[in-house]
Amino acid sequence: MKETTTKKNALGRGLQALLQDSSYFTEKGEINPLRETPIEQIEVNPLQPRKTFDEEALNELSESIKVHGVIQPLTIRQIGPNKYQLIAGERRLQASRRAGLKSVPTYIRIADDQQMLEMALVENIQRESLNPIEIALSYQRLLTECNLKQETLGNRVGKNRATVNNYLRLLKLPPDIQIALRDQRISMGHARALINVGTMTAQLGILEEIIKQDLSVRKVEELARNISNKSQAATSHKKINTNATFSSMLEEITTKLTNQLATPVKARTYSQGNGEISITFSNVQDLNRITHILFP
Repeated sequence: MKETTTKKNALGRGLQALLQDSSYFTEKGEINPLRETPIEQIEVNPLQPRKTFDEEALNELSESIKVHGVIQPLTIRQIGPNKYQLIAGERRLQASRRAGLKSVPTYIRIADDQQMLEMALVENIQRESLNPIEIALSYQRLLTECNLKQETLGNRVGKNRATVNNYLRLLKLPPDIQIALRDQRISMGHARALINVGTMTAQLGILEEIIKQDLSVRKVEELARNISNKSQAATSHKKINTNATFSSMLEEITTKLTNQLATPVKARTYSQGNGEISITFSNVQDLNRITHILFP
């Protein structure tokens, strides 16, 4: 019983919340204890969120399994007589096959497809050394396919909302940058700095410099700030020029109207871009005079 409690605590709060208990239950409510399941009866999880595995790490795990066996049981569900589907633990399953094992320790879990996907995603996020893009994609799938809200997602994976957002923002980067991050040619710090660069062209330009010159994260952050400042300065300069042109035009119009009507004409503009023109008259006779000029 003590060993089961230790394993339960090792799962982490997020996964533990999903699995509810490390001693699974049958449909009749009976405890379904740890058991050995023949590897040939287990098929891979078609919803597996991780698509690539490090060959060297997989071989190292296989050698460890040859010596120590599978320390952490796999999670499976039954889909037919003597037929099971993997929920979590594909890396361990692959390594066990390489080690020549005929069976592996498993827990059987009753789960529908959505629960299965959710458990597989959270298990991978918490236990596997995923690259940042794989983590971001897993978060995105939990949000969209499992209908989780960001607050709930953060609780499930043991991360605060800001951390989850930082990963999700990576998916807005151009594919070339995502691939570079996935292949460890740049770090997550580099990628986060590139998010703040305004245009894709500038982002890809900096990416090329990072790879060519092995730029530090601090240097990339500095480049991103410089580009942002230049962009803001250009926008501000354009706005000033536009405002100056408009003001000049408005002054010319009011001067012409003042001369034509022989009375002061003033214009006023507002922040929304609209405005008004006012014509001054001194008495009823003066108003009639102006009206005859405007509407002869």
